Amino acid sequence: MICAFELCTIERNSQELNNRICGHHRRQLCYRVDGFFIPAKAPEKAVVTMETRLYVGNLSKSTTQEELNTLFAQAGTVTAAEVVKDRRSDESRGFAFITMSMESEADKAISMFDTYSLSDHALKVSMAKPRN
Repeated sequence: MICAFELCTIERNSQELNNRICGHHRRQLCYRVDGFFIPAKAPEKAVVTMETRLYVGNLSKSTTQEELNTLFAQAGTVTAAEVVKDRRSDESRGFAFITMSMESEADKAISMFDTYSLSDHALKVSMAKPRN
């Protein structure tokens, strides 16, 4: 028998074969497939995040990330707030992206703040479209 992990040999009648543990890697659990030992790996825990990114348009040039963070925190947990700025002038381009921790909170934020008046500007809030 051959271990696919390090190509070391394992005798057929050995205790390692009965325990499905390769002799060369006593801590490595292996499975026998067509005369070869294939190392088994435990699946990693999947981290499922349902963060939702929102587009916020028609912002005042003076609107800050902190203001948006405070405003959208009324709808739920804000994980990120990013006011998009011009590269040359470092002035706001009039829109931002807000990341909410859950889709239900993002839906609540849209219903609360779409057409909301902030600094005499009616905000446009919608789900952000994916980048191409």
